[in-house]
Amino acid sequence: MGQFATFYVGEQMCGIEVEKVQEVVRSMPTTPVPQAHQVVSGLINLRGQIATAIDTGQLFWSSEDSSESKSELKMNVICRSQGALVSLLVDRIGDVLDIDDQNCESVPDTVDQEIRRFLSGVFKTRDNLVSIVDIDIILEHINHSIKG
Repeated sequence: MGQFATFYVGEQMCGIEVEKVQEVVRSMPTTPVPQAHQVVSGLINLRGQIATAIDTGQLFWSSEDSSESKSELKMNVICRSQGALVSLLVDRIGDVLDIDDQNCESVPDTVDQEIRRFLSGVFKTRDNLVSIVDIDIILEHINHSIKG
């Protein structure tokens, strides 16, 4: 299967394919985007490149406490997807894990559909169940919501 960079959204451990991750950086200021999708926290300037910052807490749980001031304290997982630069705002960073196909499973039916639609599977570690985030699906959702 490959390597996955892991991170936490609240207490939930998530992973994304290392090939899609450009870098991980500390909290950065965001510039709000008027009338943007509710999960778009704003834009960040990454050494002259503009990235859309997506609040993963808001994306997964539509949480009320994903306030702008709180999002400034979050880590940025910078990803490239569909030719765009995207920053996933996460609570903290985990490790890079090697995962093989036998440890990967489909997303359980017990996971809420609002979250499940952004996941491509789950895998088990010794201590956690890690949700595999699909950045392409997240971008499609945001783009579809804007156009639709």
